[in-house]
Amino acid sequence: MNVESDLDPAVASILDAARDRPGGNRRLSVDARSLPVALDRAAASGRVPVIAEIKPTSPTTDSRRDDDPVELAKAMVAGGAAALSVLTEPNSFGGSPETLRLVREAVSVPVLRKDFLLEEAYLDVVPADLALVIARFVDDLDSMVRAARERGMEPLVEVHDRAELEAAVAAGATIVGINNRDLARLDVDLDTFERVARAAPEDVTLIAESGISNREDIARMRRAGADGLLIGTAIMDGDVRANTERLTRPAVGENV
Repeated sequence: MNVESDLDPAVASILDAARDRPGGNRRLSVDARSLPVALDRAAASGRVPVIAEIKPTSPTTDSRRDDDPVELAKAMVAGGAAALSVLTEPNSFGGSPETLRLVREAVSVPVLRKDFLLEEAYLDVVPADLALVIARFVDDLDSMVRAARERGMEPLVEVHDRAELEAAVAAGATIVGINNRDLARLDVDLDTFERVARAAPEDVTLIAESGISNREDIARMRRAGADGLLIGTAIMDGDVRANTERLTRPAVGENV
């Protein structure tokens, strides 16, 4: 596994727990909804292409939300979200595969499974339109990208630097998330997306992840080449529908 010894203890603990979770007992076959199509449709209608994240809690926050995830999902979609991200990691993020299953059944937009998926069998736990594959944490990125597609899911390969971006592209990734958060220290720097995105091929769909909290951040990421923006805390903290509307619906004359 491609993991350095300087990982934040919280992340190291999450990875240890992920290794012990069981995979699925049969290979899934998913009729997936297209994220690039959903993002393009949102932009064409004048909305900011946001992937809104259902995240009950995380190692970087002291709060927790126990609202009905289906109601949260419906509120996000009503607020203009082009797609959803659902945490399925149970111990540190309060998620579950069942939450994703219920949410995906309740909405028509693409749903990303966000978790620490380390082996192919982990993809068979619950159907999703996209599966997060963190380049830093898998032994064989090519195999994980291929395995997701064999199940009908599109891999969203997450990277943090140019070397990981090059590995993702070499593995055939067409949707790449650039995480502004460094998982070694859990700090956030929006310069990360700007720096790494410059090296991305034009035909790759780029998702800006982490640290996006306001319209200025959105405009900055869009100028740097983000085709979509994955936003969690800024939407989950407060009125979910109002927050989603605030971030997806530009003011008159605003170009985002």
